[in-house]
Amino acid sequence: MSRILVIEDESAIRRVLVKILAEENDDYEVQEAEDGLSGIEIIKKEDFDLVLCDIKMPKMDGVEVLEAAKKIKPEVPFIMISGHGDLDTAVNTMRMGAFDYISKPPDLNRLLTTVRNALDRKELVVENTILKKKVSKNYEMVGESKEIGTIKDMIEKVAPTDARVLITGSNGTGKELVAHWLHQKSQRSSAPFIEVNCAAIPSELIESELFGHVKGAFTSAVKDRAGKFETANKGTIFLDEIGDMSLSAQAKVLRALQENKISRVGSDKDIKVDVRVLAATNKDLKKEIEEGRFREDLYHRLAVILIKVPSLNDRRDDIPLLIDYFAEKIASEQGTAQKNFSKKALELLKSYDWTGNVRELRNVVERLIILGGKEVSEEDVKLFASK
Repeated sequence: MSRILVIEDESAIRRVLVKILAEENDDYEVQEAEDGLSGIEIIKKEDFDLVLCDIKMPKMDGVEVLEAAKKIKPEVPFIMISGHGDLDTAVNTMRMGAFDYISKPPDLNRLLTTVRNALDRKELVVENTILKKKVSKNYEMVGESKEIGTIKDMIEKVAPTDARVLITGSNGTGKELVAHWLHQKSQRSSAPFIEVNCAAIPSELIESELFGHVKGAFTSAVKDRAGKFETANKGTIFLDEIGDMSLSAQAKVLRALQENKISRVGSDKDIKVDVRVLAATNKDLKKEIEEGRFREDLYHRLAVILIKVPSLNDRRDDIPLLIDYFAEKIASEQGTAQKNFSKKALELLKSYDWTGNVRELRNVVERLIILGGKEVSEEDVKLFASK
């Protein structure tokens, strides 16, 4: 159920908007307010997924309502309703954070498309907020080695900028973690962080996933849909495993980086986007370029800053710290007492060949906590952590 508030002082227009929305979708619960002052009072007391707000109103105009609402509930998208003389003001409200504006009298198709897009964006923002709360607890860069220190220093320097970053390294080293840290320490941290695993999306769907599509663009396109670049607007998009992206999708990503514009599949309309792009790969992109599987011009656009995440074998001194971190985390997740690892057990684990890197170490620690003794011993490691 999507809750929508319509703030409009002209009763005839207000009734039309409420009727259109109510008839469009049974899942829309529409409430109305006759002026800006009563509208902001309702927003203070209740939660909404979207607000449609007129600009010219008595007592409190739409600009003041938008300003007040952004301080109270910044996650709620606003669609501003503008009269003929309000166009400049309507455009200015978008700079203030409004999602979009519609003109009076409202065009039915534009109204409903804008409402759907705004609700899609709200859903993603909410998901992102939940994710960010998890990130702050679950994504810690554990380690005191020289290699990790170098990466932390680079993040501190690069994060406040809008420079594009290409993160390289083997599977399981923590490339995703570096991307999250770059976003969290950036000026875009309050905006969405949208992650796309390019290897997990079929090549025929990747363009729709990234850039969205219009209704009828292909058989299953039953409605307009915003892509990841649109939903990441003002924030960060993380293109994980970008080496697996199709050449046609690479061409569109290149255009988005060059012109800050995208177009949905099935549409020739350009949409402006303001997105910071982070990318990661476990492939040698220079070799991929030589073999014609990756565009050289895209590589140079992405690799403004290169961060290579070291393998666990190259930072063995961090292994005891990582084991302590995982042991505490796993005990908390499972509601059990934390287990200690004997000195000999730690030394043995430090000597292993960690081809699966940090991800593999975490799995081994969990296995030892479940199957090992009260204190994980060298014998437990030999029995349960065999490679």
